[in-house]
Amino acid sequence: MSGITREQVAHLASLARIELTDAELTDFAGQLEGILSAVASVSEVAADDTPPTTHAVPSVNVFRADEVRPSLDREALTDSAPAAEDGRFRVPRILDEE
Repeated sequence: MSGITREQVAHLASLARIELTDAELTDFAGQLEGILSAVASVSEVAADDTPPTTHAVPSVNVFRADEVRPSLDREALTDSAPAAEDGRFRVPRILDEE
């Protein structure tokens, strides 16, 4: 006999606001029991001396440290731009003024 009853599936469906037919209640009860059995089998395999893990391989932070470094010269950049104004790039207007 299934550990998950049709009534429990109906209750879960009502919590999720899902309408299920009688046939679906029966089918899902069996499917949920299979899922719970598969999850329970994991606990049988896990040994007490096996630490819990989140990744199969160790992961490390690969980001570089934030460092203040010199950047490109603003004047040299705006001099090479097609259009510049007040030390900024001038671009065509895309929005109307309001």
